[in-house]
Amino acid sequence: MDKSSSLEMAALPAGQVQLSDRRTQRSWTVEVAPFRIAVSPVTQEQYAQVTGLSPSTARGDRLPVEGVSWWDAVRFCNAASLHEELTPAYRLHGDDERVEWDTSADGYRLPTEAEWEYACRAGTTGPRYGELDAIAWYRGNAGGRLHEVGGKQPNAWGLYDMLGNVWDWCWDVYDAEVYGTYRVLRGGGWFDEHWSCRASARRRSHPTFRIDDVGFRVARTMRS
Repeated sequence: MDKSSSLEMAALPAGQVQLSDRRTQRSWTVEVAPFRIAVSPVTQEQYAQVTGLSPSTARGDRLPVEGVSWWDAVRFCNAASLHEELTPAYRLHGDDERVEWDTSADGYRLPTEAEWEYACRAGTTGPRYGELDAIAWYRGNAGGRLHEVGGKQPNAWGLYDMLGNVWDWCWDVYDAEVYGTYRVLRGGGWFDEHWSCRASARRRSHPTFRIDDVGFRVARTMRS
């Protein structure tokens, strides 16, 4: 990848985050180890540089890539790792597309749901890390379209577009007993109402699902 399109990462300290689910009225606490996360969603330029593909409906180098499935995001992570001579985080198996996460790998991966919310909150405890119009593109201000990454205020850890613009795929299965292989989506998108653009809001979809308000950002495990 050229320097202009490299994946800029922020190093986050260890901590703790409380997750919750409105559907089940359940909450649980997760310890989060130090990790790195991209300061913004993967852009169309970055995605094309790594994969040679341009799947997005809207077009623009600095726009978040969208129209990508969870599987597309996983494959991007491995390809970006190989490009930078890092150890790929995922092992893909056969035609049934089974995947294993090698937690010892130093390559790119999707954040866990706990890492995502921990990163989004950046030490805050409210529904958002700032005033919504200042930090996010959503239905109330996006003008019905996607926007370039980094156009709104970042959170305290320097992370942009954690809320709004595009939903982020996370590694986790949402609820295997009820929804099978469906994976977690976080953050809300440009087409969503304000109530979906909250640090705690959870959505789910099939790992092959593609739509124009879903993208992803990458993470990396920090080695001691």
